[in-house]
Amino acid sequence: YIYDNDSPDNFKEVLQPYIDAGTVTYKFYPGVGRQIEAYTEAFKTYRFFCRYMAFIDADEFIFPQTDKSISEVVDEIFKDKPKAVGIEINWLMYGSNHLETVDYSKGVLERFTRRAYDVSKSTKTVCNPRRINYMTTPHFPIYFSDIKNIYEIDLGDTRKILINHYKMKSREEFNRKYDLGSADASYGGRGYYHVDNFTHNIDNDVFDAGILKYFENRRGTEIRQIDYEKLVNALMKTLSPMLKGNVPEEFFEGKLETFLTCLALSTYLKENVLGKERGEILEELSLKAIYFSMSMDIFSADAELLLNELPNILSLKYPEVEEILKDCPKIIEQLKNGYKSLITNRTYEFWRNFNDYDNLLRILQGFESYINNKS
Repeated sequence: YIYDNDSPDNFKEVLQPYIDAGTVTYKFYPGVGRQIEAYTEAFKTYRFFCRYMAFIDADEFIFPQTDKSISEVVDEIFKDKPKAVGIEINWLMYGSNHLETVDYSKGVLERFTRRAYDVSKSTKTVCNPRRINYMTTPHFPIYFSDIKNIYEIDLGDTRKILINHYKMKSREEFNRKYDLGSADASYGGRGYYHVDNFTHNIDNDVFDAGILKYFENRRGTEIRQIDYEKLVNALMKTLSPMLKGNVPEEFFEGKLETFLTCLALSTYLKENVLGKERGEILEELSLKAIYFSMSMDIFSADAELLLNELPNILSLKYPEVEEILKDCPKIIEQLKNGYKSLITNRTYEFWRNFNDYDNLLRILQGFESYINNKS
């Protein structure tokens, strides 16, 4: 999912084959200081369409420290930390290579091969997007709370994976960033990118071009089309017990996130791939599974995810929708009672309120859609 924040080059043209194959989604996203807003739209829109989501900028390159792919390394870390909901990957800061001007005949990785001695304490995040509540910073999300089971946030193992951050670049590029303003600052604040902050004296300590070899070894990977039939088969396998009677309760235990994902994918497939009849079968099976899962002892994070998705559920026309709606007040009461026992130190109050009001608006819109469908 690539957000184009007024880029002046032709990268959409370069990406077009991947867009046509369905492996890249391109969005034009103009304006100043919209980074947090873009990240928020991304996780809310696409949280059910990817296992993990990384929030990475154009001057950052995820760099596994082995010959494995990014997804393979991330899978390994999550496997080692089964309760983790996110991985914070440390930056490795690259300097200017003592360059004053830009040579666009070479890429960033070729032009900047000198870095700092030590790994930075600053990080960016790869996480389960279904667990994100809101974001206040580009570096990490704020996750849904879970009173019964606090999920670990594990610092990425720097021997396995890092992010090369090409923040400084040449003086000419640095000054251009100053002119543009910081992507994460409202009202175009300059932040770090002030012309007086450019220096050749930092992050040029060590020659390290290892990332070039890594990407060269992985170059030429063919563009893969999405295998929709495989996706449909996976959904049917997950939901097939619902076609039988007397499904045991343990089938629904702890699977609310799974069934919400099934519903989102079923709706997408109905609208884009399968057609109405097959898609509706999958949608209704998903809704039945969601309803039965709600009667289980669910985590707070799952309940909050369900409430976030309530507008989408209420827009559907199935008998199960009304049953789900009737049970939602119980879940809200459960959450309220749980929160009374928590003492929280709220920071970034603006973004917290922004998210709360946004969710309330979405729920009201969902009820409006539900009423219109009923009438």
